[in-house]
Amino acid sequence: MKQLNNILSVLGNIAIANDIAIAGITSDSRQVKPGYVFVAVKGTTVDGHQFIEKAIASGASVIIAENRAGVVTELPFIIVKNAAEALGKLAHAFYNFPSTQIKLIGITGTNGKTTTATLAYHLLRDLGFKVGLISTVENKIHDTIIPSTHTTPDPVQLNALLAQMVDAGCDYVFMEVSSHAAHQHRIAGLQFTGGVFTNITHDHLDYHKTFSHYLSAKKMFFDGLPKTAFALVNSDDRNGEVMLQNCVAAKYTFSVKGPANFKAQIKENVITGLVLNLDGAEFHSNLLGEFNAWNLLSVYAIGILLGFNKNEVLTALSKQKPVEGRFDIVYSENDSITGIVDYAHTPDAVEKLLSTVRSMLKKDQQLITLVGCGGDRDKTKRPVMAKVAAQLSDKAILTSDNPRSEQPETIIHEMENGLSGDLIKKSLSITDRKEAIKTAVMLAKPGDVICVAGKGHEKYQEIKGVKYPFDDKQILSETFKTLSR
Repeated sequence: MKQLNNILSVLGNIAIANDIAIAGITSDSRQVKPGYVFVAVKGTTVDGHQFIEKAIASGASVIIAENRAGVVTELPFIIVKNAAEALGKLAHAFYNFPSTQIKLIGITGTNGKTTTATLAYHLLRDLGFKVGLISTVENKIHDTIIPSTHTTPDPVQLNALLAQMVDAGCDYVFMEVSSHAAHQHRIAGLQFTGGVFTNITHDHLDYHKTFSHYLSAKKMFFDGLPKTAFALVNSDDRNGEVMLQNCVAAKYTFSVKGPANFKAQIKENVITGLVLNLDGAEFHSNLLGEFNAWNLLSVYAIGILLGFNKNEVLTALSKQKPVEGRFDIVYSENDSITGIVDYAHTPDAVEKLLSTVRSMLKKDQQLITLVGCGGDRDKTKRPVMAKVAAQLSDKAILTSDNPRSEQPETIIHEMENGLSGDLIKKSLSITDRKEAIKTAVMLAKPGDVICVAGKGHEKYQEIKGVKYPFDDKQILSETFKTLSR
């Protein structure tokens, strides 16, 4: 239980005459219990102000909203300018300001967030600390795994999770910060020790509508960093400098291509891993692909900015393994065919994935790519994704991803609009993703590489509101075993 006026102080000069104890905070009227504060947040599809009376009927003790919505009540009713931002700040206060008791580092960007956060988590563990992880794949409180439902949880869940990490003795927490989370103020009130920008490319325009709005949402995170924090950005992405504009944190850059505070140079990029000149030292990693040079460099920079010894950081970083569903390799029974499962679900990510694979192939090896696009998401990237996949592959198979409420055939047809001429000739469309994977294996000959892109670590396929079990890596492995060569 918390005294209401104690947490209201985070919203400024706000207090009620007769202070009361509160049992919890929520913006979901279905979760309201006696003694709860209900915060009416205007969401993207639902306005919480419509559920104020329902919250009162369920026992809410306090209402916080942007307007009264015609509700008459004797309960404390506090009007705020931005209820979503208020929710974040109140949740942080309710859970005893957990981000001030740990070192919280946020990672944002279109691609590389999960890999960077996960590698940093393992790096600090290997350096001997208790560490928390909040990511798309999973949340971790040191050794304890907590399933992840969103890249960044809602403010109440997020602060509750951070409080658990504090109670468990975590020293550091690495957290993915999505553009949705920044725009929706899910991180409001949190105090970050550092912020990292990986890159920004075409994605989430179904939500943000324009690239400019998407960029602004990412920048909100950096604009909110305190002077005591560090801001680390990829200067090989021209928008890295944009993130630093108006940012009061200590500014640092990393680069594989040009001048920066932290530099790496790719010496070898082969199927066995990367060899880098990393900050003047030769560095070997079993992570594959040019794009991982940026991920490894950013994690190295994080380690140095957190005050650790260069050699200790390099040694620990060299032991890191690929993150699940990120350039995740599966071999056929006799190792004659290589399968790669990857989360790449934007044109830029697919281009980087396939360009990396192509650079490793010999002339007689084929690249067969399976790719789909999610339903109820940015439609403008569909033809671009198909075109990139077909251009960089010897054979491209267009299939379902998570069709959600859309018809998969419609999504695939919109992808096909990006193909013409020779690209059509080397493309197939197969609606059933499992059949598409089987077809890719049947088309492959010894030495070929199959890339299964889009779902990565996901263990489901979402169709018409239902999540059915579906694991690309498992299906690919089983197909390798069952189909005779």
